[in-house]
Amino acid sequence: MAWQQPSPRIRDLIREGARIALNPTPEWIEELDRATIAANPAIANDPVLAKVVKTANRANLVHWAAANLRDPGARVPANLGTEPLRMARDLVRRGLDTLALDIYRIGQYIAWRLWIDIAFDLTSDPQELRELLDASARSVNDFVEATLAGIAAQVQTEHDELTRGTYAERLEVVGLILDGAPITRERAEARLGYPLNRAHTAAIIWSDELDGDHSYLDRAADAFCHAVGSTRPLTVVAGAASRWAWVTDAVGLDIDTVQATVDSAPAARIAIGTTGSGVEGFRRSHLEALATQRTLSRLQSNQRVAFFSDVKMVALITQNPNAASEFITSTLGDLESASPDLQTTLLTFINEQCNASRAAKRLYTHRNTFLRRLESAQRLLPRPLDHTSVHVAVALEALRWRGNTANGVTPSGSQNSSVPA
Repeated sequence: MAWQQPSPRIRDLIREGARIALNPTPEWIEELDRATIAANPAIANDPVLAKVVKTANRANLVHWAAANLRDPGARVPANLGTEPLRMARDLVRRGLDTLALDIYRIGQYIAWRLWIDIAFDLTSDPQELRELLDASARSVNDFVEATLAGIAAQVQTEHDELTRGTYAERLEVVGLILDGAPITRERAEARLGYPLNRAHTAAIIWSDELDGDHSYLDRAADAFCHAVGSTRPLTVVAGAASRWAWVTDAVGLDIDTVQATVDSAPAARIAIGTTGSGVEGFRRSHLEALATQRTLSRLQSNQRVAFFSDVKMVALITQNPNAASEFITSTLGDLESASPDLQTTLLTFINEQCNASRAAKRLYTHRNTFLRRLESAQRLLPRPLDHTSVHVAVALEALRWRGNTANGVTPSGSQNSSVPA
């Protein structure tokens, strides 16, 4: 069917609308991301997969709007660029490829609502509005259908590679275990080549950089498994920029050991769960690593290595980022923007049961220097420490993980206590 071009006046309106659509408000982008990511918990709970979907959303919006800015009202070619193809491939790897249609349809609905608002701001003439919306609806529907068809065709040629082979089979079995599916331990062990009746520690190795060669993640995963002394590790490719790993009977699992595994791969990050036994321990440790990864992502933390035991409390109190920020500000007052030395001094003092000598020793600081910093830190608090020590400690822990105030000091905890607090 021949493509029907709109009238010159409507083409002008489409061009102006496309210019506006290329600069959407943060609130609208947030609504788009929230709606599409909520399509499935597997996406919402995985920061890397969620970022892949968000990036594809933006790419599709820019592709359609930019095409209409260049040639308003003309047929928009399918977007078969890097971002939507990456999303499709990662969904296929995870067995979630049926969600692609939902993601596109939900994105189309949210984008159409934005376009309607733009259209009503562009003209109040009923005839113009009718023609503008009709032409836009045909354009958007045609673009989405062409993009879905084009992506499906390209991914189909790679489907066997994506869904067959050792890594794909491992990911399938792991998915069954994590979902609590009725697969026997013996059958799962045979397919994974990994013992499930041991003590397991799970890790997620990922990168925030979605583009480029991610082979360094495989090297980082191997280095992690070797560093903690595991002779029979399990590693699966969860996506282009994400690896899941499990090790049995890990030894030497501290911050220095793990940090060394990412030193040779500057873009790699690692989140680690606690150790658990058996199939349930295998599952729980991974979910803890995933919760740790989500916490770092939510707080935009720049920490490259994180243990669940260290972020467990922070993960709970930062479920609502706005409420967490208000709590930190009201609890710490001027200390929130003070130097990292003062924040670390006060937190270490509280962690050492308010014993100045022990705290100074832990920080390798002269006692008099420590006391001066402690006094300075307490003067910045809105309320006396004697009545707020628990709240202050919680606020300082949350502050240390928050990205926009990251001070480069590695948070300390039970599993990485070799680093001064």
